[in-house]
Amino acid sequence: MWSGPRNLSTALMYAFAQRADCAVWDEPFYAAYLAATGIDHPMAAEVIAAGETDPTAVAAACLGPIPQGKSLFYQKHMTLHMVPGFPRDFLRACRNVFLIRHPARVVASYAKQREAPTLADIGFLQQAELFDQVAGWLGHPPPVIDSADIRANPRESLTKLCDALGIPFDPAMLSWPAGPKPYDGIWAPVWYGALHRSSGFDGGEGALPDLPPDYARLVDQALPAYRQLAAHKL
Repeated sequence: MWSGPRNLSTALMYAFAQRADCAVWDEPFYAAYLAATGIDHPMAAEVIAAGETDPTAVAAACLGPIPQGKSLFYQKHMTLHMVPGFPRDFLRACRNVFLIRHPARVVASYAKQREAPTLADIGFLQQAELFDQVAGWLGHPPPVIDSADIRANPRESLTKLCDALGIPFDPAMLSWPAGPKPYDGIWAPVWYGALHRSSGFDGGEGALPDLPPDYARLVDQALPAYRQLAAHKL
């Protein structure tokens, strides 16, 4: 599952983790991304210390074996983590899905956790690039799912997603226990506070947020990539 940050990505990972047949992995390339870029993120030193910083080793682990002997392996990937030089051939052996959210909502949510985000921070251009690459390999667009549709009708949206992946929908995906999870990344205390208070998907979202001019310009830069993928959503 490929998305930028603040895209409902962790909630969707929680949903798949409720399946008895599915193992999950939270942001496999995060430590490698931080080590390679030196970018200043909350808990960066802790993330690097706890994770694998060799992107080739991470890519190999993404191909299995699947933890706990499960038959499905859900990997929550951030598109911005795939910096130039990181291996991508492992994607050919995976079913790649693209999770999108309107950039105005992403920017508003991201800025609450980390000030002054840039276009590179929110992952839209990287997502469009990866989408085009996967579509070129497949000869057709890969599945795209919109977080707004999931929140508005979780059962219908997740059923469509499971159908697209050729797996049965499991009603257990619609809820999870509140609180931290053993499969959370070490960075969860910074980013997952609201989600840890939840036990399922929130309802539909209201109007788009009003943003200051700098953030509005950032949204305008991200919109073409978002719209490109939205044209293919389930």
